[in-house]
Amino acid sequence: MDEIKNIFNPFRLSQYDFEEEMVINQIKKLFDPDAYCHLPYPIGDVIGLENFYKKSVGSIFKSMPDLERRDYIVISGTTDNGDQWIGCSGFYCGTFLYPFLDIPPTGHLAHMRFHEFYRFKNNKIVEVQSIWDIPELMMQANAWPLAPSLGKEWCIPGPVTMDGIKLEPGNTKKSAASLKTVVKMLSAMKKHPAEGGPEIMEMTKYWHPKLNWYGPSGIGTGRGISGFRNWHQIPFLNAMPDRGKTTTYNDKHGWGDQISYHFFAEDDYVAVTGWPNMIQTLSHDGWLGIAPPNKKIQIRSLDFWRLENGKIRENWVLLDLLDIYRQIGIDVFARLKEFNKSRSFQGNKNYVGAMI
Repeated sequence: MDEIKNIFNPFRLSQYDFEEEMVINQIKKLFDPDAYCHLPYPIGDVIGLENFYKKSVGSIFKSMPDLERRDYIVISGTTDNGDQWIGCSGFYCGTFLYPFLDIPPTGHLAHMRFHEFYRFKNNKIVEVQSIWDIPELMMQANAWPLAPSLGKEWCIPGPVTMDGIKLEPGNTKKSAASLKTVVKMLSAMKKHPAEGGPEIMEMTKYWHPKLNWYGPSGIGTGRGISGFRNWHQIPFLNAMPDRGKTTTYNDKHGWGDQISYHFFAEDDYVAVTGWPNMIQTLSHDGWLGIAPPNKKIQIRSLDFWRLENGKIRENWVLLDLLDIYRQIGIDVFARLKEFNKSRSFQGNKNYVGAMI
């Protein structure tokens, strides 16, 4: 795994000072020409090096000309089926001068959290799974048009231990133990509510009492087990009580997807990626202010956990919330435009042009 770390680092570091030509050259060096790249809604899937740059960091760079990438977790590992992955968490930041996906610029420093996973084959990136916290940018622009978050909205910090960027080889035994704990925790978690009450999850066995659960904007952060449950889990399961019961879904239109999990670990850090990794029925009220459509939805979740003395102390979670809204017929961007009609953009011809 050290080899792919060494060839990956120049790619991510080229985005710190962000000289466009250097970033593009690193993409050409590192990516397979036919790499399949899953990007967040509304961008979607792209194939090919040029498309990847234009649709991914290149699009952010147009809105933030002094763009800076800040990673605080970079780990690597091999999954059970032998795939090599690198997982990154951090945020893009810069002066928000021009519209991004019709989000109005603020003229101030802005940040957008990312979780990005890269699958390697023969020392080339062949697949990308990436979620950006686009609602976070909407909130900084005072342009979030939907329900307020139950949890705390803030700039999500990196690990309190400041050791999330793993440049040296991890301890194999520690990594295996961390992975085993997270997998056991998730197995216990899935038993509720179908098989019993909250006690069946044995949360105090796996979660540190001072846990920070860093959810996506639109949900927010919860502190401790009670914060996680009150501000995320209880509304989530009230709305979708069939959690963990569906592995495939086919309808008359030919949608056939199977959930997938790709787990890997390095020392005290564990990561999981999947596209999608949940399929559930939004059958009841109580989550994100959504009226239940009684419809199955796909959920993409890219997660990191940090363990401390054998228990989960920090958990970074990003869901592609905007894609969930899309599946149930809510056009967040159309509502954003309506929500912001009354704002004055005098002097910002770029934004006015984007709105027309």
